[in-house]
Amino acid sequence: MSTPIAFLKGHGTENDFVIVPDPENALDLSPAAVAALCDRRAGIGGDGVLHVVRSAAHPEAREMAAEAEWFMDYRNGDGSVAEMCGNGVRVFARYLQHAGHVAEGDLAIATRGGVKTVHLAKDGDVTVGMGRARLPEGDVTVTVGERSWPARNVNMGNPHAVAFVDDLAHAGDLYAAPPVSPAAAYPDGVNVEFVVDRGPRHVAMRVHERGSGETRSCGTGACAVAVATARRDGADPAVTGTPAAYTVDVPGGRLVITERPDGEIEMTGPAVIVAEGAFDPEWLARALG
Repeated sequence: MSTPIAFLKGHGTENDFVIVPDPENALDLSPAAVAALCDRRAGIGGDGVLHVVRSAAHPEAREMAAEAEWFMDYRNGDGSVAEMCGNGVRVFARYLQHAGHVAEGDLAIATRGGVKTVHLAKDGDVTVGMGRARLPEGDVTVTVGERSWPARNVNMGNPHAVAFVDDLAHAGDLYAAPPVSPAAAYPDGVNVEFVVDRGPRHVAMRVHERGSGETRSCGTGACAVAVATARRDGADPAVTGTPAAYTVDVPGGRLVITERPDGEIEMTGPAVIVAEGAFDPEWLARALG
């Protein structure tokens, strides 16, 4: 009988992940295998997979091994590779703590979007240094049905189109990716956020994540939303020298996003490990046909 493969399940503001510990990068997680694991009816279920690998053991992370021992080899629910996942980094850090690899305090995690600094607080929240936002120039438009909105192009290591709407219901069912034009602005696809105001420096959002559909939360999306909202409000910490903090409500909870005068963006929120077990590789082989 094949040896069972260990996994855990975790979430950050209900953005949920299958966690697969594989320190030496011994597993071949094909796109089809990832999609099977993330299948909510026939698999374990999740918005994506957190493949936990030592940086030195992964060809995409070896150059970061001196800065960060662990690499988050993140995959979307459809099996596609993603540069970065903000909620995923928090859950990844929580797993490392759960497994005894790290303790409370500061650590570094390698991602395809670079090395991210993480702080595990005693109160259970996890803060991630998400890097700096880039704001590519050019007009972008998001369309749902008969409605269209201008959107802000924000790159957080992955691409986002942020549209401010009157009602989050205007985003529709978000089963399919909302059309964004011009398509050339996002040659590799885009995450689309719809945003409404809730109060001073307080917004709520829904998101369609490329490769996953609508999710309960998106960390990089919340950061993109905070930056786009700050600029809409005339706030730029690099100009004022004052940090700008926004509360961002997502369907799965609440995140606090702070943009510092040096441009670094910090995201704070919960991260929870909810279960652990093992899956049968023979089941996976059958699922892949």
